[in-house]
Amino acid sequence: MLPTSYRITRVQETLRRFEDDIPLLNMRVKDLSAERQHSARQFAEALVVQTRAELRRLLEEQPEREAEACDPPCEPAD
Repeated sequence: MLPTSYRITRVQETLRRFEDDIPLLNMRVKDLSAERQHSARQFAEALVVQTRAELRRLLEEQPEREAEACDPPCEPAD
């Protein structure tokens, strides 16, 4: 299993990407019907909410010693 600090970093990056994509999503769905636009936006918002919940869960389960560490986790090599 991956270290909690690494998983937190990955979820934070994913959340940032989802949030940064909202304006682009609006551009991508502008030609769709109002119902489909609403559905796409609703799905994107659900992903953001779920990702935030996962981040909260990971932060709560993070051991004290990892929470106090100042070094960011190492990224694995490709």
